[in-house]
Amino acid sequence: MRSLPFLLRTLSRHYLHSQTPSPPHLTFLHRSMATSATAEPISPSNTRLGWIGTGVMGRSMCAHLINAGYTLTVFNRTLSKAQPLVDMGARLAQTPHDLAAQSDVVFSIVGYPTDVRQVLLDPTNGALSGLSPGGVLVDMTTSEPSLAVEISAAASSKNCSSIDAPVSGGDRGAKNGTLAIFAGGDEAIVRRLNPLFTLMGKVNYMGPSGKGQFAKLANQITIASTMVGLVEGIVYAHKAGLNVASFLDAISTGAAGSKSLDLYGSRILKRDFEPGFFVNHFVKDLGICLKECQNMGLALPGLALAQQLYLSLKAHGEGNLGTQALILALERLNNVTLDS
Repeated sequence: MRSLPFLLRTLSRHYLHSQTPSPPHLTFLHRSMATSATAEPISPSNTRLGWIGTGVMGRSMCAHLINAGYTLTVFNRTLSKAQPLVDMGARLAQTPHDLAAQSDVVFSIVGYPTDVRQVLLDPTNGALSGLSPGGVLVDMTTSEPSLAVEISAAASSKNCSSIDAPVSGGDRGAKNGTLAIFAGGDEAIVRRLNPLFTLMGKVNYMGPSGKGQFAKLANQITIASTMVGLVEGIVYAHKAGLNVASFLDAISTGAAGSKSLDLYGSRILKRDFEPGFFVNHFVKDLGICLKECQNMGLALPGLALAQQLYLSLKAHGEGNLGTQALILALERLNNVTLDS
């Protein structure tokens, strides 16, 4: 059986000696086989993109790629959520397989590890089953590190590549293109994808497959305790008779200032619990963190407490609110409300 490089050289000679231009996916295949030093940079003229998951985060991230001129195919289980991107010029695929068949790089950002497995690894309709050799999967969902390693191995068996690249920054970061992106996998491929990552934020290479997910989980552990501290400070200031808005403004430039305060302080005071990031998804993330802690033999009590508080929101039917709704749990514990 002929090797992939031999087949690529044969196809190249065919297109070189004919009047038919080399198709974009062949150009991308060559670039995938080349070293990063000699590879042609990714651009709208030579790279077709696919995007799976067009919810709160994905829709904005995807829009940046369309606005940069890339040919984009999208898939979402709820088709109406993809319509704004179709209106911007994206194509709509009926399955992840069909999407990948017309893409060189396939991004995904969905809800849960089970969703990741389904949209990427399903043998019939999954993206990997439709991706051509040389293609790249980029999963931006916060998921299990072991699943990222599994996806990478499955992609390698098809002469494809996989990068785990979860993000932090919430809906504002997605809209503004200022997300922190934690990338795990082949560093050369991460560098090659940088023109795409730059449109969404700043990519940070964390190590081999799975390390992007580990970095994002550490990020979530940090945020969890920060959010508990933020809402506890707010409840304390309220009970002490302070003007809470003035209090938050005062601490924002001191040692207690944080991105969480910047993103959510005013939303909490306005009782704006629209999700930039769903409570349900944060409960999922913290659950994965606790599972990994058990595997590592780590005791992180702040993480465990935060997960219990967020679980209480879910128990009260508030799982589809944003993570700033944590204030509701503290209000119930103390029988106070900020607007009283």
